Amino acid sequence: MATYYIGANDEHGQNPFTQGKRTPIMPYLNVPFYENQFNRPTKNKFIEACLRNGFAAYDVKPELTDVSIGERVRRINRQNLTLLVTFGYNAFGSGNTFNSAQGISVFYSTRNVNANLSRMLSEDVYEQLIKGTTQRGRGVSTLADVGVLQSVNCTSTLVESGFMTNFEEAKLMRDPDYQTEVAEETCKGVCTFLGQSYITRDNLANYPLLRAGNTGNFVYLLQFMLNQNGYNLSVDGVFGANTARAVTGFQQTNGLVTDGIVGNRTWQTLLTLPPRPTVRRNSRGTYVRYLQEKLTSKLYPTGAIDGIFGAATEQAVREFQRENDLSADGIVGPMTWQAVSVIGGGRSQP
Repeated sequence: MATYYIGANDEHGQNPFTQGKRTPIMPYLNVPFYENQFNRPTKNKFIEACLRNGFAAYDVKPELTDVSIGERVRRINRQNLTLLVTFGYNAFGSGNTFNSAQGISVFYSTRNVNANLSRMLSEDVYEQLIKGTTQRGRGVSTLADVGVLQSVNCTSTLVESGFMTNFEEAKLMRDPDYQTEVAEETCKGVCTFLGQSYITRDNLANYPLLRAGNTGNFVYLLQFMLNQNGYNLSVDGVFGANTARAVTGFQQTNGLVTDGIVGNRTWQTLLTLPPRPTVRRNSRGTYVRYLQEKLTSKLYPTGAIDGIFGAATEQAVREFQRENDLSADGIVGPMTWQAVSVIGGGRSQP
């Protein structure tokens, strides 16, 4: 595969949250969702998709803090990127109340140095997003005075995946499966634009067996994914001693064989793919964190999203089970997993 260098950018920040970039107060949780709680994980999942597909990837803003547009443009223009994708979420009105504005838009700038290529990239990304999600399509449009579209020296597109001011789309912001869906469909669009075949996420046959001494893009992917699980590795594509320790730590936390070898079970757990294990009070790990994220997106408060199945998570599970005609035993087995894993839905607006 030809070497392509893909930039990924997420709008706004989390530490502290960028003021004003939030939903109205979400009922049942009594807090807003902030835009970067969608943008950042979706960007990270897009980077994972790019690495899996053999591309080099550049994270424009790895910090949790916000970074000025000017600084981001400077970073981008130093990299000699093939193209840049920015993730955002739209809003309409005052931002204090929900309204009916909805749908996905993709933007480019006519002032970009590669304006025609930016339009083509945006059209390819938009086509895949509309095919691969159930969201309304609002089309491909132009935006002026957006630095990451017009001031960068590479082809560039901006994906706005919904409206923070639409109640149902606000809930989607925190849904990890919607984040993955947007990231993967965007990567498909990038692959179409570059004339490359897309390598699917959920087929474990696409992931090689990795162990100490291996190098390459899948080691980059492994390290990047481990870092999303709380490790602090240098993402250098070399499976050395630090990566081996992180793998065994991840395996131990998730009840896997702690052999330091990344095979199907470890990849499956990193990806939180089904079949998902039964989890209950005192369970820990990636699947518990995924459960907490799904319940939060459906407006069932779990407490901290920390991968620890404590009292608040058990209460949220019982409430979800009762309200979805399931046995309210607080144990997440196949039927509860099936119900909670649906993208969207959850509690209605009071």
